[in-house]
Amino acid sequence: MTRPLGIILAGGRATRMGGGDKGLLDVGGQTLLARVIARLGSQVAGIALNANGDAARFEAFGLPVLPDSVAGFPGPLAGVLAGLDWAAQQGADAIVTVAADTPFFPLDLVDRLQAIADGMDNPLVLAATPDGRQPTFGLWPVALRDDLRAALADGLRKIVMWTDGHGGRQAMFDDPGEPFFNVNTPDDLVYARALQEAGG
Repeated sequence: MTRPLGIILAGGRATRMGGGDKGLLDVGGQTLLARVIARLGSQVAGIALNANGDAARFEAFGLPVLPDSVAGFPGPLAGVLAGLDWAAQQGADAIVTVAADTPFFPLDLVDRLQAIADGMDNPLVLAATPDGRQPTFGLWPVALRDDLRAALADGLRKIVMWTDGHGGRQAMFDDPGEPFFNVNTPDDLVYARALQEAGG
């Protein structure tokens, strides 16, 4: 299976953090976004960033910045769609999405998602832990982008409703530690810094 393209989802409004870009917060001398790029880069064929607003604030990262094509901040599925449309322009068959505020996700994420997708006509796999699915971490087929566009236009917002409707699978990650810990609040940021110092 060829390497998919990677999409970092950073299109949210970070309301619990008081607004702004969570990906630009510092953890151990690096931004969250820089940490995510470093973890994802070796796993994919190329990376783009899904974010809304002025793209210039991400210029230092040297990535294509893809805004949502659906108005009104409809959630992560809009970022997935933006990534699928970009991937289609690149001639790619699939993307893997990761969240910009989750700096410790597995370094073999893509391999494990692709392994579960083996034999699927349209590879559609979400990461999961014993606590439940991690729906912003997934493998998505470019072939279903117009179906997703129609679902968003009809008001669908919940990722798992769409993936379940297309026979999506899940890849279980029961790794030690907290690989999918994400930074939503100021307290989470303090904890992420502690995890990083402890070698998280």
